[in-house]
Amino acid sequence: MGNCTAMWHRPGAAVAIVLASSFACGSEPPSGPVETVIGLEPVATGLTFPLALTAPTGDPRLFIVEKDGRVRIVRDGALLERPFLDLSTAVSRGSEQGLLGLAFDPAYSSNGRFYVNYSDLEGHNRIVAYRASGDPDVADPASAELLLTIEQPFSNHNGGHLAFGPDGYLYIGSGDGGSGGDPQGNGQDRDDLLGSLLRIDVSGGHGYEIPLDNPFAGMTDARGELWNLGLRNPWRFSFDRRTGDLYIADVGQSAREEINVAAGAAGGGHGANYGWNIMEGSTCFADSGCDASGLTSPVVEYDHSEGCSVTGGYVYRGAAIPELAGHYFYADFCEGWVRSFRFANGEAVDEREWPDLAPGGQVPSFGEDAAGELYVLDAGGTVSRIVAR
Repeated sequence: MGNCTAMWHRPGAAVAIVLASSFACGSEPPSGPVETVIGLEPVATGLTFPLALTAPTGDPRLFIVEKDGRVRIVRDGALLERPFLDLSTAVSRGSEQGLLGLAFDPAYSSNGRFYVNYSDLEGHNRIVAYRASGDPDVADPASAELLLTIEQPFSNHNGGHLAFGPDGYLYIGSGDGGSGGDPQGNGQDRDDLLGSLLRIDVSGGHGYEIPLDNPFAGMTDARGELWNLGLRNPWRFSFDRRTGDLYIADVGQSAREEINVAAGAAGGGHGANYGWNIMEGSTCFADSGCDASGLTSPVVEYDHSEGCSVTGGYVYRGAAIPELAGHYFYADFCEGWVRSFRFANGEAVDEREWPDLAPGGQVPSFGEDAAGELYVLDAGGTVSRIVAR
């Protein structure tokens, strides 16, 4: 970790940030010794398996995705009873299925357009565009426009996350299709929409276009929507809103969990191959003598003695806790711990664990509001903001 300060705290201890005065690894927090204590402040309870939290640009409300097909709103500190959108009759809820992703158009304040990713009643992923109604707290269900269907051969590894990148394009997380070990070889197949992040242009207002600078655009033997490949089940990806760096948490098979980071200044992972199912993390998966040339290794990984399923989060860019600036937060779904690191000079530094951010249950997701403040979602139904104590 070079000259960066790294602290691992014993479980149950108050979590303090103590940052080196020089910050030799290069980051944004103020110089001089800084110490603060952080924890969780509940903002909503009684939810049904919350899977995502986001907000339109400049909007103080919180929009929370429930696995069973509803999008709920927290406004002025209160959870509204009426859903913003209710797709519960159209969504499969088994295994890793459900309403999985939500993203608001960068121009939402003027066009009212947003996008969801859900498992339909046949188990396939649908990316659908909607618009808000005349009531800003209620979507117009009649405005639905199907943009893309991703056929799923099995009920797990659906990915499902949606996010707009700093380039204004919509990115879609897609798992390898499920089962175990990638039996259909989708992770390394460029001719399907599985095992990859997809990147599409929805700025036209209807349908989508394939950006001309997508790595496989115009090729006859590959899907132009692909931005990268070699992913098993990208369970939450995000962009650092300051640097544009792309973080992808990829769930492992039976041995290793991984987080990949692609620097925005270096193309944001354009055409990267993250290795599945040749590799699981930085190790060969099926063939001990595998060829890893041309594959991108993770920045952070851990084995199954520490957890079983990585949950990706966000880089903190809020104003409430400036000492956290640049820290990427992630968790393990099974063990419920929360950790962070900073990405500097191509590697993870300042790795640490935050016992006071562990919600006491499974962590299926994090959330980020319009101001860049971060939230921890508990599968039991509580959403909490990360706050200074």
